Amino acid sequence: MPRNGKYYESEYEKAVVELLQAEGWNYTHGEELPNRRVDEALIEDDLRTFINFRYTDRELSEDEISAIIARLRNVGGATDYEAAFNTIELYRDGFDFSYSDGRKPAFHFDYIDFEHWDNNVFRVVNQFEMHQGNEKRVPDVMLFINGIPVVIIELKNPTDENATIRDAHTQISVRYRRDIMNLLKYSSLAVISDGSNSRLGNVFADYEFFYAWKKINNEDKPSNGVAELTSMIKGALTPDRVVEIVRDYVYFPDSDYAMQKAEDGNEIEIVCRYPQFFATRRLRDNIMKHLRSHGGDGKGGTYFGATGCGKTYTMLFLARQLSLRCKDKVGSPTVLIIVDREDLETQTGKLFTNSTKFLSNGAVRLFESREDLAKELSMREQGGVYITTIQKFSSSTGLLSNRSNIICISDEAHRTQNNTGSKLKIVDRKKDGKDSDNQMLAEDTSKLGAFITYGFAKYLRDALPNATYVGFTGTPIDETIHVFGNIVDSYSMRQAREDKITVDISYEPRLIHVNLDQEQSNLIEQYYKKCEEDGARTDDVDTSKRAMSNLNIILGNPDRLDRMARDIVEYYHKRTTDQPELLQKAMIVCSDRTIAYNLYLALLKYRPEWGEKVKALDTSTFTADELETMEAVPFLNIVATRDKDDPKEMYDLLGDKDHRKNLDRLFKDESSNFHIVIVVDMWITGFDVPCLNMLFNDKPLQKHTLIQTISRVNRKFSNVVLDEDGNRISGDVKQNGIIIDYLGIHSNLQQAMKKYGGDDSGDIGDVNLALEAFRNELKILQQIMHGFDFAPFFGDNPLARLQCLQGAVEFLLHQEADGVEYEGNVKPTTAYKSHLKRLKAAYNICNPAGVLTDDEVAWAQLLMGVYSYLVKITDSHHDVESMNRYVAEMVKEALSCSAVNTIFQQQGEIDIYSDDFLKELDDVKMPCTKFEMLVKLLRRAIKEYKKTNKTRAEHFYKLLQATLEEYHNRDNLTYVNTVTGQTVTATVSMVEDKIAALTDKLKGIFGELQADKLEFKKLGISFEEKAFYDILTEVRDNSEPPFEYPDEKCKVLAKKIKSLIDESSLYADWLNNSKVRYELAHNLTELLFDEGYPPEWDEVIFDKVLAQVENFKHNSPAIIRPYDSTNNDTPLMAAEP
Repeated sequence: MPRNGKYYESEYEKAVVELLQAEGWNYTHGEELPNRRVDEALIEDDLRTFINFRYTDRELSEDEISAIIARLRNVGGATDYEAAFNTIELYRDGFDFSYSDGRKPAFHFDYIDFEHWDNNVFRVVNQFEMHQGNEKRVPDVMLFINGIPVVIIELKNPTDENATIRDAHTQISVRYRRDIMNLLKYSSLAVISDGSNSRLGNVFADYEFFYAWKKINNEDKPSNGVAELTSMIKGALTPDRVVEIVRDYVYFPDSDYAMQKAEDGNEIEIVCRYPQFFATRRLRDNIMKHLRSHGGDGKGGTYFGATGCGKTYTMLFLARQLSLRCKDKVGSPTVLIIVDREDLETQTGKLFTNSTKFLSNGAVRLFESREDLAKELSMREQGGVYITTIQKFSSSTGLLSNRSNIICISDEAHRTQNNTGSKLKIVDRKKDGKDSDNQMLAEDTSKLGAFITYGFAKYLRDALPNATYVGFTGTPIDETIHVFGNIVDSYSMRQAREDKITVDISYEPRLIHVNLDQEQSNLIEQYYKKCEEDGARTDDVDTSKRAMSNLNIILGNPDRLDRMARDIVEYYHKRTTDQPELLQKAMIVCSDRTIAYNLYLALLKYRPEWGEKVKALDTSTFTADELETMEAVPFLNIVATRDKDDPKEMYDLLGDKDHRKNLDRLFKDESSNFHIVIVVDMWITGFDVPCLNMLFNDKPLQKHTLIQTISRVNRKFSNVVLDEDGNRISGDVKQNGIIIDYLGIHSNLQQAMKKYGGDDSGDIGDVNLALEAFRNELKILQQIMHGFDFAPFFGDNPLARLQCLQGAVEFLLHQEADGVEYEGNVKPTTAYKSHLKRLKAAYNICNPAGVLTDDEVAWAQLLMGVYSYLVKITDSHHDVESMNRYVAEMVKEALSCSAVNTIFQQQGEIDIYSDDFLKELDDVKMPCTKFEMLVKLLRRAIKEYKKTNKTRAEHFYKLLQATLEEYHNRDNLTYVNTVTGQTVTATVSMVEDKIAALTDKLKGIFGELQADKLEFKKLGISFEEKAFYDILTEVRDNSEPPFEYPDEKCKVLAKKIKSLIDESSLYADWLNNSKVRYELAHNLTELLFDEGYPPEWDEVIFDKVLAQVENFKHNSPAIIRPYDSTNNDTPLMAAEP
């Protein structure tokens, strides 16, 4: 270490070089490279060495070698991007070399030996001085393969808090790109690092799209902080890994598309992130193990990747691997990308169809026609990458190919891609007027009957029976695993957020409670009782009550929609005003199309200009040329399918498929006037718009659908524009997405995040147990129906099947009329329904898993069909639909709405402990506002307290969470309020009493927190010593079994621990110094033993003490940064700033 104690960037540079040397890179200082001109980017000697070694049998002359080198050196383009595109493509793909005199046959020349990575020349060079024209720049570190500078590394001083990796990014992307593009055109990869943060990207990527490489191998735990540098070097920058990444994991689109996008300002180069790299390799290997041609089961596996983490690019990298790196197993496979619905087809299709060169597997086509797809697959024997929807496969598709070298990659594998089983569809005259889907069938009496139907996934597997299937999903469900195989690799939402691949999602409840008059509630209950007296089945009454408790008429109440519309307008205005330079689009999710349309009208009442078809609400922000190319479109639109019975205004507004496609394009266009969209079912999965910032939810959502929907706002986005020196001119960076909840999905959100948000994908149903239950219930049901002839059902005549179902129901009813009863005086129809429900639950697990025989599936369909027909033919005139219609009108007359309950916005700093504050809080009249204001401020207080006392802060945080849980869960009871007096009895006053009680509980937590912060004074110790005192008492009180250790002795011991810590912290890097940490642990153990504190608890104490010390350190105003203690009498020259 220099005597002045300063740590120089050049020392960090030296350390990085040594790490690279340890991984096999040959080191040369830039000034020591022989025979190199300072305006030459290539190390020609290394390239000649490689060519002479690799192609010694080709007998190339010196002039021919010089021509090969010149071919690479002289690659250019109309733009910097095009030059880099052409250069990287050339050294990645090579070219066909022909001898000028024709003395030997032509051969394919590669600048890098990708097949045998150790045949290449690997060199790391620091201080590589590069001249171009009058400019001179000196990058810190360059990595050369065969003399080609494939990686540029820019470093910043770890001890200089003003030197950041953002500065390193600016240096590469602005200064180097401006001044020495002759060097940068070769760089596939770019690395920026300041010791604590290391990121991988490329020369053309914005700073936000440089990412840490946190693993060396896939089974490792993700690294953080200083360890990121080691993971980056050992995981991505070893010679063999760089060769692999440059070859297969650096993506450019096809040339024409790439140049068109670059002209529009989007220079596309994608470098894989570590989860994509490892997932691709594992999926590739797993697919090869499960090929049917090699005795496998055709289940290539499931990839569980967080929504927004780049699954589509992982699919692209996988398709390239399958096409080019598995020829020994599958030759040239046909890769079929199966997507769900038209919106995904457009998005995925655009990426793949513009990647023909990268995929290198023949034609890449998107099929709109089922017939064209069938023709192509039936004719082709190998190769090809095709993108289509699952809906293209039907009963008429038939067998397309028996080939086993077909790989089907299913996107969004939690949806219709799982539906491999059969269903029984009953069509009879009774249903003619009620089911439009069956109308045409019912018009022809020959089409009456019980029909066996199958899901799209079944038809796909019938068409390609020997293919291997792999599923991609952000939300795996049991059926996904059963159909595609076990999870091969996963990358959770939590990991994506921690890796900054996605942005945080914030949740804000803004509930509008709908209340029903108690008198009207009693009338509704009287109506239901009368229905039962008139013969309505109890099951139907209960079904109607449940339906009415969640009735869309409640959500569609005009007063409620008006309040919500006003709140959306105000919220959107405030959000966009707070960040005026950030482009922020919004999505509103409604529960049905009619509500969506009525909300649209309500919004236009407050902002009529949102419905005007214009190019921009404010044209002054665009130039005349920009306006010339823009398309006029309303600021607010609805995206939903239309129905033939929609009112004319609604029908015209919703438009056809082409209209929706155009809206899709415009919403993704950042310059478009289309900023707010209202949706119901469309666009809530697989729809990627990075500038989408707000999601207003008014739809009951749960499980995987909830996660898919909220993930629409988790994409990273920046519209920052920089000048030539890297200074911001305009724009801003998206910090987080926000979910504004008008319905109360908090509890569902917690459950969904628990299953899909973390590293645990949740429990997968036990197929073996379900199979045992299924077969048991099947036997019981067959015994109940013993004596009835089901033979006609197993024939091919749908009408005979229907008559068989009718006969089975008659058989049950006759048994009941004859007084037959089962154990417990259970009637035959009741017993049948009870066992049928259990059979159906087991069937739903077993059938997708493919463990049922054809005979078992047929029996299940038969028995479920009997149940359906039993319900239909025993309906009273008070069926579910008629009761719903009647009660809906009664509810409509009695609904009233509360105001929007949200967090009160305070101005300025607030002393939350003052008597004035609590008195002021008492003056707040709205109970929800008062409660949520307290929550917001208590969170802030706990966060502040955590900076000095982590243990106690965690205690108060648990108290807060418990109170919040009570508060949020009250919505499960009160949202549907008093729709029926029997099922929901809570009144508004009861709700307010509950919230008031919870508010008092929060006040109590405030008081405890205030007292705890001042407790150190009473104890006669410092606030730092109090933190250690709290650790000692907590471990003592929570141990099993508890032990005795007086408070006074805890105070003495806390002071001694503080002194011990002070001695260790004399070393600036002590938290990261294993030697010092070991010595501290040893000394702490001795101290605990000497003081009589039970020694078996010393490890727990050490962990908690260290966590508290790190807490102090991270929250201290002056942060001491680690420095190198190597002796060095002469300060080294710092690298270029």
